[in-house]
Amino acid sequence: MTPADLAQYLLFLALTLALAVPAGHYLARVFTGGPLLLERVLGPLERALYRLMGVDPEADMDGREQAWAFTLTGLAGSAGLFGLLMLQRFLPGPPGPGHLSTPMTWDLALNTAVSFATGTTWQAYAGETTLRHAAQMAGLATQGFLAGGTGLALGMAFIRAFAREGTPGLGNFWADFIRSVLYVLLPLSLLLGLVLVGQGAVMTFRDHLAIPTARGWTQVLALGPAAALEAIKNLGTNGGGFFNANGAHPFANPTPLTNFLGMLAITVLPAGLTVTFGRLTGRPGAGWMLCLVMTLLFGLGLAGLHLAEAAPSPMPAGVVQGPGLEGKEVRFGLAQTVLAGVATSNGACGSSAAQNDSFRPLGVAVLLFDMLLGEVAYGGLGTGLAGLLMAAVVAVFLAGLMIGRSPEYMGKGIGAREVRLAILYALVMPCAVLLLSALALSTQAGRAGLGSNPPMRRFTEAVFAYASCCANNGQTLGGLSANTPFWNLTTALAMLLGRFATGILVLALAGTLATQRRRASGPGSLPAGSPVFGCILFGTVLLLTGLSFLPVMALGPAAEHFALSGRGP
Repeated sequence: MTPADLAQYLLFLALTLALAVPAGHYLARVFTGGPLLLERVLGPLERALYRLMGVDPEADMDGREQAWAFTLTGLAGSAGLFGLLMLQRFLPGPPGPGHLSTPMTWDLALNTAVSFATGTTWQAYAGETTLRHAAQMAGLATQGFLAGGTGLALGMAFIRAFAREGTPGLGNFWADFIRSVLYVLLPLSLLLGLVLVGQGAVMTFRDHLAIPTARGWTQVLALGPAAALEAIKNLGTNGGGFFNANGAHPFANPTPLTNFLGMLAITVLPAGLTVTFGRLTGRPGAGWMLCLVMTLLFGLGLAGLHLAEAAPSPMPAGVVQGPGLEGKEVRFGLAQTVLAGVATSNGACGSSAAQNDSFRPLGVAVLLFDMLLGEVAYGGLGTGLAGLLMAAVVAVFLAGLMIGRSPEYMGKGIGAREVRLAILYALVMPCAVLLLSALALSTQAGRAGLGSNPPMRRFTEAVFAYASCCANNGQTLGGLSANTPFWNLTTALAMLLGRFATGILVLALAGTLATQRRRASGPGSLPAGSPVFGCILFGTVLLLTGLSFLPVMALGPAAEHFALSGRGP
């Protein structure tokens, strides 16, 4: 690792932690009704939306009501977007029919609708050859705001579960949702979108542009309002690209600065939520310990992916040697490609800036393992903090077993019900990923989409796809042809489980914890801000992931690495 590469990684982590402080304080004001300058402009709109929806923003909702609202919002968004996509041929504006080569079948429309409504933005199509600009903006970009808002509302409900005591109320989901969109995502997206346009990102409603070349032939360039979608896809940790090349397309992500800012947009708000957690619970040290664990996990991914891609090729000498740059953008180089890979795979935001299929087997293993962690290294907007807090419940339970005391976290007792909910949460991803991967690999319909790559890579492609969908991430390996009824329907199922099964369990646990009275700390308590707790939580996250997925990691990326180096079958 060169000093310049290391400096980029350290600068990114330092900026993430530094910006987390003002971001966390701002989020606390947004969700506690603190004074906001934007209320002068957006306050009337906020109150109008409450009246339109028939919502009393002061009415508390318990865990069951929160779970119903969270699920209803996602399913309604899926249904609305499905209808829009099926009718997109009637929408006005470009691109013309001659540029739309991929038919919008019902299964592709369903997959896309579920994908964007759950914040996954898994794309089994190329945007510039499938969707009209109006569908991209009215459908996909809108869902980016809505999915991000529901994620933030879920995260805030879980924070209140630890901040409150003796009450079933977790706040008002609809108020949190509306305030998330109006006061967080909308202004930040506008600001980031202007920066992207200033750096050269495309923002136009023109059709494709034909340019004559020096050799006398014509090159046709796809255009569109890409900058608007790029901003919310990162801030909302959604990840869907306007173009098929996603963050590697120069019209969407034109410079190293836009790439760096885009990755910061993914990490700062989730990191800031840990500061919000500490502030609202009155224990800032506990929030910073969560942020430190996130940062260590993120740094582990940076080190692993950089070493995998900077090392000489695993193939025998004389075949291919040197750092792996194939499939990576020259304008970003190795360091920023690694940074983008780790930020997007950890952050539930599959805004890939390189071709994932071109990463070396151990590099693919890092991306896959990051997704399998379950959005805990900064992670998704709201869902990342919730995932780490669920892991914290398991961690204190294990610690309590070791010292023979009743486990508690943040003064809340962790009993049989709490542990069952946390374990069920931890089992959602292994069950979804492993069972659906087995189905794909054992059926002709599943294997038909895996192409002609070597068997170990095809195995990895299947696991990677379902891990990406269940983690609500959206990345894929290029060898998978996902636009078939089998893959469209099974990946949609993985997305639904990864979003709603986990979200319902989070809110069920939040409702249970909120009703408890906070216990006084005793000599056997494990302080939530202590280094010991941080080490136990860090180990628990790795242990839960390793126990579930190390066999598939060995059969896929690890086996491929050894096969390429001549040390395997």
